[in-house]
Amino acid sequence: MNTKKPLKLLILLTLSLCFILISTGCTSMNKAEKTFNTFTEKWANADYLGMYEMLTNDSKEYISEEDFVSRYTNIFTAIGANNLSFEVNGEKGKDDGIITIPFNLNMTAITGDLKLNDYKLSLIKEDKDYKVKWDESLIFPNMIKDDKVRVSVTQAKRGSILDKDGRVLASDGDISTVGIYPANFNESNVESKVKELANVLDISEENITNKLNANTNPEHFIPLVDILNTDPKLNSLHSRDSEGIIIKSKLGRIYTGGEAFGRLIGYIGSITAEELENFKDKGYNDTSLIGKAGLEQVYEDTLRGEDAAEIYLERGMDKIIIANKDVKNGSDITLSIDSDLQKKIYSEMTGEKGAATAVNPKTGEVLAMVSAPSYDSNTFTTYISKTQKAKWEETNNADEINRFNKTYSPGSTMKLLTSIIGLENGIIDPKEAKDIKGLTWQKDTSWGDYKVTRVIDPNKSVTLKDAVNFSDNIYYAQVALDLGSEKFIKGLKNFGIGEDLTFEYPMETSQISNDGEINRDILLADTGYGQGEVMVTPLHVALFYSSLANEGNIMQPRLVVSENFEAKVWKEGLISKNNLPTLIDAFTAVINDAGATISDGAVPGHRVAGKSGSAEIKQSQDDTTGTENGWFVSVDPDSAKISLAMMIEDVKGRGSSHVTVPKVRNVMDYYLNK
Repeated sequence: MNTKKPLKLLILLTLSLCFILISTGCTSMNKAEKTFNTFTEKWANADYLGMYEMLTNDSKEYISEEDFVSRYTNIFTAIGANNLSFEVNGEKGKDDGIITIPFNLNMTAITGDLKLNDYKLSLIKEDKDYKVKWDESLIFPNMIKDDKVRVSVTQAKRGSILDKDGRVLASDGDISTVGIYPANFNESNVESKVKELANVLDISEENITNKLNANTNPEHFIPLVDILNTDPKLNSLHSRDSEGIIIKSKLGRIYTGGEAFGRLIGYIGSITAEELENFKDKGYNDTSLIGKAGLEQVYEDTLRGEDAAEIYLERGMDKIIIANKDVKNGSDITLSIDSDLQKKIYSEMTGEKGAATAVNPKTGEVLAMVSAPSYDSNTFTTYISKTQKAKWEETNNADEINRFNKTYSPGSTMKLLTSIIGLENGIIDPKEAKDIKGLTWQKDTSWGDYKVTRVIDPNKSVTLKDAVNFSDNIYYAQVALDLGSEKFIKGLKNFGIGEDLTFEYPMETSQISNDGEINRDILLADTGYGQGEVMVTPLHVALFYSSLANEGNIMQPRLVVSENFEAKVWKEGLISKNNLPTLIDAFTAVINDAGATISDGAVPGHRVAGKSGSAEIKQSQDDTTGTENGWFVSVDPDSAKISLAMMIEDVKGRGSSHVTVPKVRNVMDYYLNK
C-alpha cells in the first residue's frame, strides 16, 4: 500500500491552511494598523468628530458625539496641546478578536514638551472594518471614568525695565478694577450713580448702562475700567461697597515715565489669534499678555516669564499629576537712558512732531531717544478716557508714528561730513578761500535751469570756517564735485551710511542715495550740502557729531547696557589729529564766536559745537508747496558728555531750523550744568 501520496497531500493541505491563517492574520493586522494611523492622524489634526466616527457601537453608547467632541476640545485646548505626534511602543497583540496597539503621545503643552506613555488602542472588527474601543484612558493613560482634568496656572512675573540709575520704567504691580455689584447698585439712585461714575472716570454713560443691561445676574461683578492705584479718580470711589460701587485689586503692568517714554518703552496687551498662531511653539495661551510696541516688544523673549503650570486628574479627594512646570520669572533689562534727560527733551518738544537722540561720545551709551508726540503707556494697561480719545482724534493720531527710528534728509547737518571728507582727502585747505559770488551757482550750462542757491552772500571769498558759519551750500556743492563720486561715497561709507547699524532697537537703514550711487553731478553737488538723497536717523546724526568729542572716533551705540555693557569703537580714525582742531574751531565758532549765525544755540559757561539745518521736502526745485524739517545738533567737545541731535517737522515759515535751536540749547544747558 502506497502511503506517501496521501501523506504528501496532507502536508500540502496543512501548509496551505497555515499560509491562509498567516495571510489572514497579516491582513487583519495591516488593517488594524491602518485604522490606528487614521485615528491618530485625526487626533493630531484635532478632528475629534472624525475620531468619534471611528468608535465601536458600544463606545458610542458609552459616550455621545457631543460629549466626546467637547471633552477632547476643552481638555486639549486647556492644556495648550500642539504638535501632536504618535509612536507605536511595544508589541502589538491580538486576543479574543481584539487587536491592541500600544503607543506614546508626544506634544507641546503649557507645561512644555510632554511625552505620555502607555496608551493602548483596542481595535475590534465591526462591519468588515476595525473600530476603536474607547474609554477615558484614550484621553490620558491613567484616566478613568468620572475623573476630572484640571489645569492650574501661576502667572510668572514679567521682567522690569530700568533706566541707567536703576529707576523702574516698567514693572508688574497692583492696579485697581472699578466695577459694579448690581444687587446693591440697582437698589436706588441708579441714574445719578451712572452719571457720577461716567463723570469721574471720564467715560460715556452709555458704556455703563449697556453693561448693566447686558448683565442677568445681580450677584455678578461688572468690571468697568482698570485704573492705576495712584490715579486721583479713585479718591471719590473708595468705601462705597454698600452702594454697589466696587474696587478690586489685580496685577497689571505699570509704567512710570509718562509720555516721554511711551514710544521707547511701548506696552503689552492681550495676545491676538494671529500672534498665538505665529508663536504657537513658545508656550503662549489665549490669556497671555505680549509686548505690542517699543522695547516691550523688541525684548519680549527676555522680559516675559514662563508661567508655572500643572495638569492633573481630580479623582474624588485625590490629585493625580500628569505634568507640571515650575515658574520662571522674566529677566530685567537696564537701559543707558537718563530718565531726567529724556523727560527734559520731551518737555522741550511738546506740541511738535519730531525726534531727538542723545549719546555719550566716549561710551556710545544712548542717553535719550525721544519721539514726539508720544503716549503714556499706562493708557494701554488701563483704559482710554473720552478726553484722551478726543486728543488723539484732534492730532490725527500723530503719536502712532515712532519718529526716532525713521530716516530723514539731514539738511545742513550733513556739512560736517562733507567737511571731514574734504579735509581728509586734501580737497579742503582751511586757510584757502573760495571766490564765490552771488546767491546762485551752477557748474556749467549742462545743468540747464538748475542752480545751487545759498541764503547769504558774505561779499567776500569763503573759507571753511565761513562756509560753516554761513551754511554755504555753494561752497559744499563745489567741495563734493571736487571730491568726485567715488571718494565722496567712500567717505560716507566710513561713517556707516548705507550699512545696517548694529543696535538693540530696530532702526531704518540709512542710505547714500536711492540706488546707492551718486552718478550725476547735480546729485553729487546737492549731496554735499545735505539736499541730495542721503537719509539718516537722528541717532546717526548724533553719532556723526560725537566724533568731535572723541578724538575723531565714533563709539558703537548701546541702549541695553545690561546685555551690551562694554564700550567699543565702531568707526575709528575718521578725523586725523591735524584736522580735528580745525573742525572743532569751525563748528564751535558758528555758535560761540562774534557774528555767529547760530548764537541762539550757545550754552553759557560751555563751548559747544554743532550745526543747524533745514531739510526741504519738495518734489522739485521749483516746488513752493513743500515742507521743511528743522535740525539742530550740539556736542560739547571739551567735557564730552553729550551729543544731541533733534529734528522738528514742518518748520517752514516759522523760523526753519531756528525752531529747533533753542530747544536743543535748553537741553544742553540743563544737562551740562546739572
